[in-house]
Amino acid sequence: MSDETGVARSQDTDPRTDPRSAHQRAFRFFAFLVFAAGVLASLVVGLSGTGFAPYGESIWWIGPLLGAGFLLAERFTIHVDVNRVGWTVSFTEIPLVVGLLVAPFEVVLLAHLLAGMGMLMGTLLSRRALSHGVYNAGVMCLEVAIPFGMVALLSGALQGMGPAWLPVLLGALSSPLVSAVLALGAMRVLGGEIRLSGAVRMALYILVIGLLNTSVALVGYEVAVAQPWGWALVVFLCATVVGLYHAYSGLLRERRDLEALSEVSLAVARSGQDAISRPASVVSHSQTDPVDWRRVTDRIRDQLNANRVVLHLFRDGPSEVVTTVSGEDQGEASAQERPWATRVDPLLRLPGSQVRYFRAADAPEDVRDALRARGATEALVVPLHGAQQVLGTVEAHDRISRWRGFGLADVRLLRTLASHLATALDNRQLLGRLRHDAYHDPLTGLLNRQGFRELTADRLRSERRLVLLRLDLEVLSTVSEALGHAWGDRMVVAAGRRMRDVLGPVAVLARLEGGSFAVLLAGHTDEEVAGLAERLRAEVAAPYPVDRLTVEAGAVVGYAVAGVDPEVRDDADSMLQHADVALRAARNGDVAVRGYAPSMGQIFLRRFQLVTHFRQALDTGQVEVHFQPKIALRDREVIGVEALVRWSHPEFGRLDPDEFVPAVEATGLVDALTCFVMERALEQVRGWLDRGLRLSAAVNLSVRNLADEDFPDVVAEALGRTGVPPELLTFELTESGVMADPERALPVLRRLHALGVVLAVDDFGTGYSSLAYLRQLPVDEVKIDKSFVFGMGSDLSDMAVVRSIIELGHSLGLAVVAEGVEEDAVRDQLVGMGCDTAQGYLISRPLPPDRFEAWLRARTVRARGSRDRLVLTLLS
Repeated sequence: MSDETGVARSQDTDPRTDPRSAHQRAFRFFAFLVFAAGVLASLVVGLSGTGFAPYGESIWWIGPLLGAGFLLAERFTIHVDVNRVGWTVSFTEIPLVVGLLVAPFEVVLLAHLLAGMGMLMGTLLSRRALSHGVYNAGVMCLEVAIPFGMVALLSGALQGMGPAWLPVLLGALSSPLVSAVLALGAMRVLGGEIRLSGAVRMALYILVIGLLNTSVALVGYEVAVAQPWGWALVVFLCATVVGLYHAYSGLLRERRDLEALSEVSLAVARSGQDAISRPASVVSHSQTDPVDWRRVTDRIRDQLNANRVVLHLFRDGPSEVVTTVSGEDQGEASAQERPWATRVDPLLRLPGSQVRYFRAADAPEDVRDALRARGATEALVVPLHGAQQVLGTVEAHDRISRWRGFGLADVRLLRTLASHLATALDNRQLLGRLRHDAYHDPLTGLLNRQGFRELTADRLRSERRLVLLRLDLEVLSTVSEALGHAWGDRMVVAAGRRMRDVLGPVAVLARLEGGSFAVLLAGHTDEEVAGLAERLRAEVAAPYPVDRLTVEAGAVVGYAVAGVDPEVRDDADSMLQHADVALRAARNGDVAVRGYAPSMGQIFLRRFQLVTHFRQALDTGQVEVHFQPKIALRDREVIGVEALVRWSHPEFGRLDPDEFVPAVEATGLVDALTCFVMERALEQVRGWLDRGLRLSAAVNLSVRNLADEDFPDVVAEALGRTGVPPELLTFELTESGVMADPERALPVLRRLHALGVVLAVDDFGTGYSSLAYLRQLPVDEVKIDKSFVFGMGSDLSDMAVVRSIIELGHSLGLAVVAEGVEEDAVRDQLVGMGCDTAQGYLISRPLPPDRFEAWLRARTVRARGSRDRLVLTLLS
């Protein structure tokens, strides 16, 4: 058993203060101390005349034979690399046992040293590794001197006690143990951590290997001496042991290679997974959690048994290279701090994805200079090829070995490691983009509602005084109607930029929807909050230049302070709700900035009144169903409608569905509302069928409908009673509604699908997991969210999203409906993309039944045959 150590040398730090330099000086002292001990022990044992020479001068060939044995033992080795020390499990005990039995000490020592001369010369001639060579020379002397000394002592002490070979067995076992103890000491001197349990396990492992080698040598010697052809059996036995060791070495390397691959890949991948699942408080625009690159490079270096491993990561284009080094010159720096870590370096200009091997002895001049700048004599270099670009490179310098540099096994391992590392980096970047998209608004780049909620919840757990401010930009809908949604989007972006200028770069700012923004503040007094809110309102309400026009805008602000109501526990949703109440109070009052007060909770009293009046409203005809037509884009034929609920309250007037539908859903009355809308829609479809018009009707489902196991039976009964074919009834559902309780929702959906009704996913594209769950839902069509359709005429990213959804839906055999079509150009683009159906204000607003009937009559033309055909003639 022998050991090898790597020497660390700092190039970027002051050697008088760098702790690594102190370890290097300590190791040099330790190396010369070991060498001196080896020489002294050799002199003492040599002068004492220990060793055997039973055949006298007639056995002159024993020296060359032992030298050949030591040489072969060093060539056929198993390498076990731990931290900065590499143990080499070899067969040196076999020739050592033979030497202890038949040769003088001087002959065995000389044979051992000559066998290792190649390694010693290679290290001693290099100033960089002088201490390494001196250390190994001293170890070689001790590996022979101590066993001979022990045999001499034990032969006298155990004379007449036990077999004659017992002293030789014990003496030979001392050689690997001494080598292991010295190697552990070297590792300690170099600053490595040594655990007692690990050291004990390593000692036991070495003892078992040494005992096996020694036993083979003793048995072989006895057989060779006792039998005329015993040497042939000994050769066969040695060959078998060598084969066993070789197979074990291969299995051991494969296992450690797999462990290294797994550890390197997971070290990168887990950071991205942790980042995508953590609260939005750690969201950045393009980064996930930092990776411990030193851990990655250390693992690669240990596996390759290299003196140094360098990882270059190319960030923000080729101009910036961040380098992490494991081994000599450890640390992390930019390309400016390490001139050789640049994209113009000859070692980094690698074609393809193969591992390149460079050696100073036969390399071109520019490569030789690059190796010299690194302080290396050989290097393995491999690029990290991602899906779209080269992500970086990995370098391994100077394999720590007595006999050889990097081999084919090292090349294969580094190539596989680079492939796994590049894949992990690609996945990590993808996770970062997905997480950013999940928590950010695509138009402004600010946090979206989900990201803002999670960040607020996270901050509320650690800070007591927080202020949540809500601001609404008014006049946005007017701008969109007059000038198009592109100009409305530009105003939203400009408003967000103005707020950022007032708040500063580190403030928490979000766009909730439309022209609605939210801000989270900390450490402000009430007066400061009011002043800041007024500044924000004034800045956002300043006129906006639109082409050669100046658009006057308005803004209202509402804010809520955590802890203002001691009876209410503050959370993200309640603070948003309080700020929204304050905002509505500002909109309805004569002050544009309002703070929340508990008395404003009266607004919730109105919601309560709406809920209590709702059942009566259904019975008295206050609630109506309006219909918005849908057309087939290819032939512009009206193929169906969407049924939308409207409420004209006798006291509160016409109510927006967004005001009363959430309250109805929260109180469990949504089942009655859904059944009401479905009944009215089926009655209309039945009437159209009687007139020869085949139109479908779409009804929205809520979360509670999907949780009702009896709902499919209600639908089946309504279809049977009205005689409407099930394919003319469509239920629209949102992904969030399904995923709120998928175990209950999916069975209900499957039963509805089995009835033959059409199932559609509404607002598709707004959920960050839509693609992941689409395949699980038994749906027939998808509806592109209108926020993407609005921006198609001016935003290429929205157009790309719409095109992707259409292609995805068609590839899955689904029909695709685009809602929110309000411009001719958008309709033409949808036709070109192959979208199936459209609805929106360009076609018609939602109309009450009587007006919708008039709209239908105006667009009904007689086709060939007796059946009426609905064609949207105004789009011709």
